[in-house]
Amino acid sequence: PPERQINLSNIRAGATARRAAQGQPDTKDIPDEPWAFQAREFLRKKLIGKEVCFTVEIKTAIGREYGMVYLGKDTTGENIAESLVNEGLATVRREGIRGNNPEQARLCELEDQSKASKKGMWSEGGGTHTIRDLKYTIENPRNFVDSLHQKPINAIIEHVRDGSVVRALLLPDYYLVTVMLSGVKCPTFKREADGTETPEPFAAEAKFFTESRLLQRDVQIILESCHNQIILGTILHPNGNITELLLKEGFARCVDWSMAVYTQGAEKLRAAERSAKERKVRIWKDYVAPTANLDQKDRQFVAKVMQVVNADALVVKLNSGEYKTIHLSSIRPPRNEGEEKNKDKDKRFRPLYDIPYMFEAREFLRKKLIGKKVNVTVDYIRAATGPGEGTPAFSERTCATVTIGGINIAEALVSKGLATVIRYRQDDDQRSSHYDELLAAEARAIKNGKGLHSKKEVPIHRVADISGETQKAKQFLPFLQRAGRSEAVVEYVFSGSRLKLYMPKETCLITFLLAGIECPRSSRNMPGGMQMAEPFSNEAMLFTKELVLQREVEVEVESMDKAGNFIGWLHIEGVNLSVALVENALSKVHFTAERSAYYKALVSAEEACRQKKEKIWANYEEKPVEEVVHVSEEKERVANYRPVYVTEITDTLHFYAQDVETGGQLESLMETMRAEIAAHPPVEGSYSARRGDYCLAKFADGEWYVCISVFKSREVVSSTRLAAIPPAFSTRTLPAQATEYTFAFIQVPQDEDARADVVDCVVRDIQNSQCLLNVEYSGATCPHVTIQFGDTKDDVALGLVKEGLVMVDVRKEKHLQKMVSGVLKSSQRFLLLL
Repeated sequence: PPERQINLSNIRAGATARRAAQGQPDTKDIPDEPWAFQAREFLRKKLIGKEVCFTVEIKTAIGREYGMVYLGKDTTGENIAESLVNEGLATVRREGIRGNNPEQARLCELEDQSKASKKGMWSEGGGTHTIRDLKYTIENPRNFVDSLHQKPINAIIEHVRDGSVVRALLLPDYYLVTVMLSGVKCPTFKREADGTETPEPFAAEAKFFTESRLLQRDVQIILESCHNQIILGTILHPNGNITELLLKEGFARCVDWSMAVYTQGAEKLRAAERSAKERKVRIWKDYVAPTANLDQKDRQFVAKVMQVVNADALVVKLNSGEYKTIHLSSIRPPRNEGEEKNKDKDKRFRPLYDIPYMFEAREFLRKKLIGKKVNVTVDYIRAATGPGEGTPAFSERTCATVTIGGINIAEALVSKGLATVIRYRQDDDQRSSHYDELLAAEARAIKNGKGLHSKKEVPIHRVADISGETQKAKQFLPFLQRAGRSEAVVEYVFSGSRLKLYMPKETCLITFLLAGIECPRSSRNMPGGMQMAEPFSNEAMLFTKELVLQREVEVEVESMDKAGNFIGWLHIEGVNLSVALVENALSKVHFTAERSAYYKALVSAEEACRQKKEKIWANYEEKPVEEVVHVSEEKERVANYRPVYVTEITDTLHFYAQDVETGGQLESLMETMRAEIAAHPPVEGSYSARRGDYCLAKFADGEWYVCISVFKSREVVSSTRLAAIPPAFSTRTLPAQATEYTFAFIQVPQDEDARADVVDCVVRDIQNSQCLLNVEYSGATCPHVTIQFGDTKDDVALGLVKEGLVMVDVRKEKHLQKMVSGVLKSSQRFLLLL
């Protein structure tokens, strides 16, 4: 609103002090005239905030107005000029007094009475007053502010520069100080090059809001801090806190750099600002909330934490069953300076273990949150960004405040020095709803030297990744087998039955395969192209993830495969994961489970799922019981031993044998074939073999043999040493003679050394010798047979059992029970001897 300055007619009061004009060296400071300050104080206390009435008697050419001011609504009220003269605080201008003017006569009469009473300036004494400008009289304002210990001190607001900056006179020492309100900033007046000032939107309104409430009022001020010579404080008035009022009415915004020193509760300022934003008043008239496009159910919800990602993000499961990634608002996880360079130098750079405090941050969140329900309040949605110069691309991120048991997880992480707080531009509203608490937590962590702010040496995690390292895995296997149940943390789930584990005691990472089950395969890249996922493979993987991902588990390692992956059983809170997958119809029992202690539980669970025809058993058709019984009753073990010649024994205890009956025919055929080759030798390189073709090959002994291209040959030969078989000697004339077999009723040792001992024993006994062979049952790759020595008719496998080199493979078929019983008795006799 407009302002008018009224000068009181016919009187004169002392002039208050004025500082020399800046940039004008000829001007000097002018001190207070005697009784000027007292006169001003008399008027201030009598009039400020009161309703007055005034008359204008004279208006000069330059626009100055002279008149009378009365306290109240009309001229019947107290005449202020008379009151000043009566108190001896002003003198009457007697020059030009008109005798017919009763008002002037009244003033002269009052002045005479004041002189007689020796009031004010007519008393004995100077009446001078010294006001000191803190800017020019105190060398270190910070020390001055600290000396007050943030206690309220009395003050008078002398000037309002803008809505959030005032000049105040501190009492009783009369220091004049410029104070900026802590935690807020109002629109200001920008000084142009020509010296004029241009107000920002709502700057004038904000200034008047503060002026009309505080200018020349008695207040209390808490001087809270001194930042770069700027004194920060809070003004306390019986009618309210101007800082909070400015925010609530949309005249100011919160500022982070000074919010931390505000002593009256930063949350009150944020709440006041939030109220103005919601009502879109004044500076917030065009405000759009970061979560304006979200429904209430999407802004606040309860979810279960499934995974911790990079120490600042969580994968949570909603009540709907949907999975959602949530980033913790306004914090940054530990990061390595020159991280990209490290990645280039070391292709195996692992942020979790190689970035200082990243592992500690992840572990804090994992132990606190995994498997727990948390409250999520979405603060903002950070839009996707493309890659820039030196900055990576980020997809859209949902940033939220996550609490559990009333604890803000981000604040707890920052207070331990395991994350830092992001600094924003002042106009960036996309930040945590508890941003001030995060800043305060970071300040505490820095003060106490915690985590990232510690001056101690950073923790180093030397974690060996032996996934796929076959040699390292072989060395590690016996140790894990002897250890029994070992503690582990599930770091990653590749599929329902394939996981990556972190072994804390051994500080290593391993790939672990669940024993005893056959889980549906996930899709994967193969040399021949993408292999499609089997039905329910994704369901199995999600089941395993929900049950064990990033949980502490126990594992029993039994063996390893040729790729260096460990095989065994995994337990979590008393639950066997293999059994759990079978119980939920997401896996079948593998025949290798027969030898385990969990076989009965696995079979029982599988049978129950088959009966219900759930998931992988949905299309299962049970065979009629009568048919099975009928076949088992009729079938008996057939002992039809035939003479064979054992030509080779492999490292896996498989062997190749030729029938003796066709031996003469084979020798005759080979002699004729070699004579034919000698007469018409093949041209090297003229024949191009395809995988699986029968062809001729010239071996190291210089002789030609019939072989299958790529497969079966126990010697690697160049393709130039292959030739086509002459038609007269094709496999139609005489079928392939070397047939692959393996031993029935025995288990091949998994340990390499033990298996090598068995192979050496068998090579010594039967290789390149004639034996008797009987096929007992079929296998996945070749028939399982019993074989007897040609002279003594003793069973070769039974001899291995008696010597303790192998264990018995117990078969369930009824027609084989008699044979199995005999082998078991031999095994038991060996154990008794031991």
